[in-house]
Amino acid sequence: MELHQLEYLVAVIEEGGFTRAAARLRIAQPGVSAQIRKLERELGQPLLDRSARAVRPTAAGQAVLPYARAALAAVDGARQAVDELTGLTRGRVAIGTVTSHAVDLAGILADFNARHPLVEITMVEDASERLVAAVLEGRLDAAIVALGATDPAGLGVDVVSDEAIDAAVWPGHELADRDTIPLTALRDRALICLPRGGAIRAILEEACAAAGFTPRVAFEAGSPAVLEQLAARRLGVAILPSSIARHRAHLHALRIVRPSLRGRLGLAWRQSGPTSPAAAAWLAHARGRL
Repeated sequence: MELHQLEYLVAVIEEGGFTRAAARLRIAQPGVSAQIRKLERELGQPLLDRSARAVRPTAAGQAVLPYARAALAAVDGARQAVDELTGLTRGRVAIGTVTSHAVDLAGILADFNARHPLVEITMVEDASERLVAAVLEGRLDAAIVALGATDPAGLGVDVVSDEAIDAAVWPGHELADRDTIPLTALRDRALICLPRGGAIRAILEEACAAAGFTPRVAFEAGSPAVLEQLAARRLGVAILPSSIARHRAHLHALRIVRPSLRGRLGLAWRQSGPTSPAAAAWLAHARGRL
């Protein structure tokens, strides 16, 4: 059994076919097929079901898959460990982030890339709930996430932003002559919010529940910029971080009071489990910058 055979098997299963796997591996398709058949002969069982349009793992293939991935990860880890001992940081770093204007993530990435040009960096943008799950499962090395009242279990967290949550209306709105608004005054108003899964939405709903009502969310969007546009078009009252609500000429911000609401952003990483040298270097760099 050879490592490249395991690599080919993983690629075919993940890509759902030999053609896409060969393209990903940058080798000829017959070579992929031949090596996997050789592996199947050695194990004495078919690993792939080739009868359907998309290639699927057999029961034996599904059983082998986690061991194949673990073997490849171990080899990659061995290479990275040697790189660390020789002072050369290579490898990959996968990070995630919520949509935010409060963190200069582009600047942090650019500085890290200048220091470690051999490290491959990937980034995804998603809801905090899914980012937290990805960090806990090891699919991401770290993420900028929105935080609730308590930090997620199993994660180390550095708070990088802590600000008020405001209501925002268009300048001609009936509330535009006020600076504050009690939470209960939002009871029957059409609200424009971030979707469920993020901390700001969770904080709003928890506060409303404590006040005895359910917020009437008329529109939701994953981007604060879209929330701004909807509020400016007179479609409702937007619920936004103060740093956004108070720096838009087309909006008037009102501080939510009784109770006041606050939103936090944090850099989160997994407290347990292996960390590659590249990921450890990025985390140290990001924590220092933030």
